[in-house]
Amino acid sequence: MASQKLKDMLNMAIAREIQVSIQYMWQHVQWMGVDHFSVSDKFRDIAIEEMKHAEKIADRLWYLDGVPTTKPTEIKVGDDLYVMLKNDIKAEEEAIVLYKSIQKQADSEDDPTTRFIFEEILEQEEDHHDFFTSAVWKRK
Repeated sequence: MASQKLKDMLNMAIAREIQVSIQYMWQHVQWMGVDHFSVSDKFRDIAIEEMKHAEKIADRLWYLDGVPTTKPTEIKVGDDLYVMLKNDIKAEEEAIVLYKSIQKQADSEDDPTTRFIFEEILEQEEDHHDFFTSAVWKRK
């Protein structure tokens, strides 16, 4: 089955997905102002996508005889849109790095299913990163 290293990496991914799903949902709830309508619904949509990622990764970890974490990494909401977006960009960049390393680990363990799951998730994370980086330039 899967190595402990891969299981630990999957749990890091779950913790990160829980973190950003809460972070983005709170940003959706808290953000007000003239820019509210341009980003608020997108924060909610991305938060829901992130929770689906957590579920998918947890399902895979459970299949690999691991126990999914219930603890998020540190949640960083921010107090204005610019800070929120900076936090979100950093979170997505960290996810992209982690998910590429999970793909490499899955390859080294001859685990094409985990590799495939993270190819799909990585594509969505890159879309999130693109949204956040496209939105942040407006506030500089």
